[in-house]
Amino acid sequence: MSCPPAARWIATWFGCGLSPRAPGTVGSIGAVPLHLALSLLPWGVHLAAVVLVSLGGVWAAQRYATACGETDPQRVVIDEVAGTAIAMGVVRTAPWFVQLAALVAFRVFDIWKPGPIRRLEHVEPIGAGIMCDDLLAGVFAGALVWLGWWLIAGGA
Repeated sequence: MSCPPAARWIATWFGCGLSPRAPGTVGSIGAVPLHLALSLLPWGVHLAAVVLVSLGGVWAAQRYATACGETDPQRVVIDEVAGTAIAMGVVRTAPWFVQLAALVAFRVFDIWKPGPIRRLEHVEPIGAGIMCDDLLAGVFAGALVWLGWWLIAGGA
């Protein structure tokens, strides 16, 4: 089964996942322009876009993984895009360095995969499993950085 071009472009986030080194990190960096554009829009639009990226990501990751015969191809980075958009979106009104901290925290949670994040990797179908762990990693990272910023900035 071949992978449809649209699924390939979405799954690899327009080629970011084809990076020979650290494709997940490249995918997260590739999500920054999306985050910057969404941060100019109302929060509800940002959230709706993350939901659409996530749903499209499940479809594209499923198609790509099936075509490759792999359960979690490294080239699929749409999950990192969605997770980064969540983490950075939680702190979208904070200064740039706080938003950058959310991206870094997301990568840490995505690589480390503590407890419930790791368990979500095994959700079926494969496309959902590829996406779900990164979505939760994005929530954890965003919440942690938001809490840290809130405590440091005195509730700002």
